Amino acid sequence: MASAQFVLEPWIPSWTESDHAEAVAAVRDAIAVGDVYQVNVVGHAAAAYAGDPVPALKRLAGLRGAHYGGLIGGEGWAIACASPETLVRVRAGIAQTRPIKGTAKATEEGRAQLLASAKERAEHVMIVDLERNDLAHVAQIGSVRVDELFALKHWGDLWQAESTVTARLRPGVGLAELLVAVCPGGSVTGAPKLAALAQIARLEPVGRGASMGALGWVGPDGLDLGLTIRTVAATPTQLHLWAGGGITWGSDPAAEVAEAAAKAAPIKALLGGHPAR
Repeated sequence: MASAQFVLEPWIPSWTESDHAEAVAAVRDAIAVGDVYQVNVVGHAAAAYAGDPVPALKRLAGLRGAHYGGLIGGEGWAIACASPETLVRVRAGIAQTRPIKGTAKATEEGRAQLLASAKERAEHVMIVDLERNDLAHVAQIGSVRVDELFALKHWGDLWQAESTVTARLRPGVGLAELLVAVCPGGSVTGAPKLAALAQIARLEPVGRGASMGALGWVGPDGLDLGLTIRTVAATPTQLHLWAGGGITWGSDPAAEVAEAAAKAAPIKALLGGHPAR
């Protein structure tokens, strides 16, 4: 990617707002017949560019709450992350995951609405239970616990609800076994996880690419991996961005479309992009 003035064209979504709303309705139908309890539905948008995108991509790491902010790349590609969410962290034999579910504007009114929302809390607790179950596959019996539940944290100009789940790993648990247990992350799939993944494959317009995976470090005495939400991937000609949210029986399709747009907006603004066509 040669250095040159960076020009970003308008974002073009892979589905319309109507398509997104219909996907939300389809998940509610699946919940109604008992196939799933919750599904995280993610949309995608792409924007053509000219010039060098790296300086713009580096700005993502500066977003408030981007605990896993950074940029990696190679010949013809780059991935920029501004994620606030811990997929899995291990230190001294203790594994920790910090699922995020629940979003509102970072105002006092937004804070009050998020804390009072039965729908958002139910969605959040469902994923916390899923993460507890994931860690239980690699944990010493009786060691899984929720250290913090539904704590509000800033990301960009949004409040997001976060919990902390920890467990002491069984002796001998290696990296592969741990990643099999926690991947893909519960907050970007749903519950039950395999059934949610089937709905995702059926409903989403494109693959998730570099998003909803992991970015961080792995060392001989621990690891720290962030979930690659709030992530942009660059090819030689386009930037790609994903955003979505968890769908429950209480979800309103229009509100879910608006929430996904709110999550994408700070990233688009930092990149200097335009609204979607």
